[in-house]
Amino acid sequence: MTSRSDDIRLGADIGGTFTDIALDVRGTMFSTKVLTNYAAPEQAILDGIDVVIRDAGISAAEIGIIIHGTTLATNALIERRGARTALITTEGFRDVIEMRTENRFEQYDLNLQLPKPLIPREDRFTVKGRIGAEGQELQPLDEAALEEIADRIAAGNFGSVAIGFIHAYANPDHEQRARKILARKLSIPISISAEVSPQMREFERFNTVCANAYVRPQMADYLARLQTRLKDMGAECPVFMIHSGGGLISVETASEFPVRLVESGPAGGAIFAADIARRFGLENVVSYDMGGTTAKICLIEDYAPRTARTFEVARTYRFSKGSGMPISIPVIEMIEIGAGGGSIAWVDAMGRIQTGPESAGSEPGPACYGRGGKRPAITDADLVLGKLDPDNFAGGAIRLDTAASEQAILRDVGERLSLNAMSTAFGICEVVDENMANAARVHAVENGKNISDNLMIAFGGAAPLHAARLCEKLGIDQCIVPRGAGVGSAIGFLKAPFGYEALASKLTRLSRFKPPEVNALLADLKASAEGFVRSGASGRIVCEITAFMRYAGQGWEIPVPLADEPFGDDAVAKLKDLFESSYQRFFGRAIEGLDGLEIEIVTWSVKATDVRPAVARHELTKGKKTNQPATTRAVFDPATGAPQTYGIVERDTLCAGDRVAGPAVIVERETSTVVTTSFDAVIQSDGAILLVRKGSQS
Repeated sequence: MTSRSDDIRLGADIGGTFTDIALDVRGTMFSTKVLTNYAAPEQAILDGIDVVIRDAGISAAEIGIIIHGTTLATNALIERRGARTALITTEGFRDVIEMRTENRFEQYDLNLQLPKPLIPREDRFTVKGRIGAEGQELQPLDEAALEEIADRIAAGNFGSVAIGFIHAYANPDHEQRARKILARKLSIPISISAEVSPQMREFERFNTVCANAYVRPQMADYLARLQTRLKDMGAECPVFMIHSGGGLISVETASEFPVRLVESGPAGGAIFAADIARRFGLENVVSYDMGGTTAKICLIEDYAPRTARTFEVARTYRFSKGSGMPISIPVIEMIEIGAGGGSIAWVDAMGRIQTGPESAGSEPGPACYGRGGKRPAITDADLVLGKLDPDNFAGGAIRLDTAASEQAILRDVGERLSLNAMSTAFGICEVVDENMANAARVHAVENGKNISDNLMIAFGGAAPLHAARLCEKLGIDQCIVPRGAGVGSAIGFLKAPFGYEALASKLTRLSRFKPPEVNALLADLKASAEGFVRSGASGRIVCEITAFMRYAGQGWEIPVPLADEPFGDDAVAKLKDLFESSYQRFFGRAIEGLDGLEIEIVTWSVKATDVRPAVARHELTKGKKTNQPATTRAVFDPATGAPQTYGIVERDTLCAGDRVAGPAVIVERETSTVVTTSFDAVIQSDGAILLVRKGSQS
């Protein structure tokens, strides 16, 4: 009987269009892309595993670990395909998730559209009982009323329950007691906000526990089904999930807290880009991940992606903070727009070309897939422009129909604007590229950065097709397309540490700071975070401590990194100095001259991760040997506004130091890299492609 090997690892990423599989067999990578199966998502994983183990010449039983990320939870929230969920909350707070906050993201829009709450008003129940802001019980919990609510839920065909009480982050006793009472009469999962998101701000916390409960039955069923079917095919290895903060957690934890999986796939991509940045010693990087359904842009500084404690799902206004559904969990911070290869192109009422957010996905897919799709997608435009080889897409697994793409583009867009197919396709690609460029600019400005100061790392099935043009728009001179770019997120899963971030809100002013109490709180958080990590790691664990602080009276706080050591008698002075230094770094200067202005800590964070081995360092090379492409084809060139002769080069034929002068297309199994007229491509020592702007001093 073949036994599993710890040095054979597999990453599986379910996206909206493709499911990506990456298999690392003792340092050799095997990968594939298969169309996502919406009816049975695990089937695409099994199909992909069959392909890569055949290529590697191993059996499923030899796989040592499987690391999985998925957009299923995100899609369930966006498409409202979760369980019927009941919300039980404190009397007087029934409408918090509908009233939201007083912030208006579009100040003068009289027709402001907000996402509807996940749970309709008739499915929200209130109960008497009150915890104060300091964690003290102000009013006892009405347990008799909870018994009656449990009976109503049992008779109401509900699939899940969310419990969110006022100030439960300060004292979870009422939520825990309510869960015990309900569990005696109900056999459905019950989520409490004190465990899902123990942070201040009721709207965000209530919405997060509702989201967790809403997707929990579906995700638990999927993960159980996946494990069963993997065992049936002989893969007896442990399965871990990548969470939105970029670490790994057990399947059991993921089943209980599936909201942590929202954005898990994009998190893998950011980890992949951070690993590339570390490999080449690049401190300022913007990662660009474009798949079949969405495009994601993330800033990476000092070899680590930026992180946040909250983000939004399903924004009704593309670039407007506050227009989406807030999810209050640790997350890698990025901006995401509906601009993938499957995004639909259309013409609005003003006669402008628009793209997304609606996607053709894998079913029916773009028109060129020949799977029933009739509407034009970005992939159709790329095909008409000559960027894609219709006979060699996805390694030849999918034959593309150029005529179908032209018909769809002309019917839905070109004829309305009196344009031919080529001009229409160029217009579609220009719009999607400009949308992505705007998203990158907005993300950089929101973080106080200049986007052109960064090197770009492009990956995902569609990103290398658009990366050079995006760099032209953003003024970026260099872009790396790594090996395995087409399945970058899945490879990123294999680079992810076992990690978990535990949070707790406890409003504390420095004038009332008590080191023993805070040390005890941090010890509990550290034990919780390390407990999750120990489920999958046996080596050394490091902890990052962060205090989220503000001046009293401010609405939001800033992160202040702290040393992993107990607080002593000098804690207040140290915290004040660290906060003012961080405040000055964020805003240019600290606030001075106001006597008695208090500083307070709102939330504590402990992030535990296992220590990963150091990566081998490489130096970027500009290349010496010029490669002359043996074949060519006509590709539309943005610089001239007409088709030009592009050299076609197989990536596997190139060696380190080879230089390919643009215009050219470098093709591989999972993607193609378009080298526009203004760029050259240089192969690096690790096989990555470096796009370098001609004449730049980089």
